[in-house]
Amino acid sequence: MQSNNQEKRNVKENKGIYRRFIKRPMDCILSLIAIIVLSPVLLIISLLIRIKLGSPVLFKQKRPGLNEEIFTMYKFRTMTDEKDDKGELLPNHMRLTKFGRILRAASLDELPELFNIIKGDMSIIGPRPLLIEYLPLYSEHQRRRHEVRPGLSGLAQVSGRNTISWEEKFDYDVDYVDYITFRLDIKLIFLTIINVFKCKGVNKSENVTMDKFEGSLKKVQNS
Repeated sequence: MQSNNQEKRNVKENKGIYRRFIKRPMDCILSLIAIIVLSPVLLIISLLIRIKLGSPVLFKQKRPGLNEEIFTMYKFRTMTDEKDDKGELLPNHMRLTKFGRILRAASLDELPELFNIIKGDMSIIGPRPLLIEYLPLYSEHQRRRHEVRPGLSGLAQVSGRNTISWEEKFDYDVDYVDYITFRLDIKLIFLTIINVFKCKGVNKSENVTMDKFEGSLKKVQNS
């Protein structure tokens, strides 16, 4: 029994060391390497967006990060600014261009988030940063996803991305918070690369992305 307890303490200590002293430097090094290696790709995509969609090239949006602190997330723009007769933006699926669909299917629109990682807003692996409007809708369990920096990819993304329910995504996010290790991060990085090449987990429906999260608690009360 004492041996098992000591083993658990050692595992917990190793996780703490990785989270506090290794994960952040590793994020910076890997992101910097990725930016350098992919700089021709970043430049080409920027030029194509400028030609096909105009300015701005980047899509910026406020998202909650570590401890629910708000930061500005960067992505490549994939939609036009087309509006209806009332001056309101058209639905997402009408503004998403063929070029934008290609960027999303290959996850190329996410590449500018590498700069968010360098800034310290995000990590390579972690729960995806979602909309600020979701914050009041989380249960206490789901809110734990903000105990770590949000990620470019994460356990939920390699486990189904847009093909699993919100509740499943949040369960995966909290599992990552509880079991984060160096080995797990490396595994998820490689699985992310594989999934990107396979375009695995991409929602092909007209909705373009998943339906908005309306709150698990609200759904239970209404049922």
